[in-house]
Amino acid sequence: MRSLTDMLEKARRAVLRKGVLTQDADDLIQEAFLRVQAYEQREVVKSREAMLVTTAVNLSRDKARRRKHSPFVDMASDFMPVPDDAPSAEEAMQARAKLRRAAEGLDRLPERTRRMLLSRRLEGTSFEEIARSEGMTPAAVQKQIIRATLELKKWMDGW
Repeated sequence: MRSLTDMLEKARRAVLRKGVLTQDADDLIQEAFLRVQAYEQREVVKSREAMLVTTAVNLSRDKARRRKHSPFVDMASDFMPVPDDAPSAEEAMQARAKLRRAAEGLDRLPERTRRMLLSRRLEGTSFEEIARSEGMTPAAVQKQIIRATLELKKWMDGW
């Protein structure tokens, strides 16, 4: 039985003869070795060396085929790119600026109106509940919230 180093070197020479670049050969041999090890856990292998060389050569052929069909992309077949939904630095900066602008607009509203608007929009409080707590009619609360919303919209327009 040959040593592991000898088997790996034999597989390396085999893939180099098949035209694999020197810098890619070690990665191919490592992948082939891992696949042989995984296979050995499920099945009986008569010649580990032969299987390692065959697997490495097959992987090199697969890689050459992928390169032929997609010369600019060399990705593993199981690689799935994950879309990045995070905003860019510029978008995050713009969002923070917009929030500061909205906060300034809220600060310009009278205290009572701001309290009613935030209660309605953020907490989902009904017009009737706000009217009871503020000592107003529901219609008056609704009108004030509509006016405050329109005022904020004007404040934010063009921003």
